[in-house]
Amino acid sequence: MHGGETLIVLIVFGSIAAVVIVIGLAHYFAKRLEHKQIMAAIEKGTPLSELRPPKPRPTGSEWIKYLPGGIVVLAVAFAFGFSGPLDRLLGGTSFVAIILCGVGISLIVRGLLYRKYYLKGQAANNKENKSQ
Repeated sequence: MHGGETLIVLIVFGSIAAVVIVIGLAHYFAKRLEHKQIMAAIEKGTPLSELRPPKPRPTGSEWIKYLPGGIVVLAVAFAFGFSGPLDRLLGGTSFVAIILCGVGISLIVRGLLYRKYYLKGQAANNKENKSQ
């Protein structure tokens, strides 16, 4: 490597490290503040359920989130897989394609399974509503 390429690599890795450090510190201080709030609520006798309300349950169907994302990741995997000149230039894009293919297939399978159980739940709700 030449001196210029080494400097560019150091700048890129230094930038990534700086971003990771800033995000880590922000997360640490947020958790520390949350801990202080919880401890103050315990000292005052406030129930923790009032301090942090429960997360709302999603209203829509879950499978719609996973299926399109899986299709997009699978398409990107095929694009990496069929990029012959890019593989010679960068090296290792076929490895990336295999990983992305696995992620895409798992998202599609997850979406299809969620859809299957969502439709079963809808059918059961329809039967209950008709019998009443």
